[in-house]
Amino acid sequence: MEKIKIKYLSDKIERLRYIDGKSDWIDLRAAERVELKKGEFQLIPLGVAMQLPQGFEAHIVPRSSTFKNFGIIQTNHCGIVDESYCGNNDQWFMPAFALRDTVIEVNDRICQFRIFAHQPTLTFEETDDLGNEDRGGLGSTGKQ
Repeated sequence: MEKIKIKYLSDKIERLRYIDGKSDWIDLRAAERVELKKGEFQLIPLGVAMQLPQGFEAHIVPRSSTFKNFGIIQTNHCGIVDESYCGNNDQWFMPAFALRDTVIEVNDRICQFRIFAHQPTLTFEETDDLGNEDRGGLGSTGKQ
């Protein structure tokens, strides 16, 4: 079991918890009330700073209900936080773009994260033939 040191930068949000058997993703919450008009961008503070284990990174993505509930999309689609971003004030944020007028309240669950081991060292070997059957091109899976 990996341990993650966490510093809460807001006393208004619920504490994070891992629920074994439910999901590998951990919900993150808005640490302040945010009002956005259609077309506006804002970094939404998530109220936490963490020290991830060496060799790991966090991937932050919207929850499946985020767009439906709040009309926002995450502008980088997947945020990556590596273990070097671990200072007391290295707060996590969700970069959000509003597609409609919206209000996000303190403690609203707006995104989620999980940690992954860093990619192993890779080398690339150039070839003229990959030796595999073609699948039919982009978007071809399941076509008859």
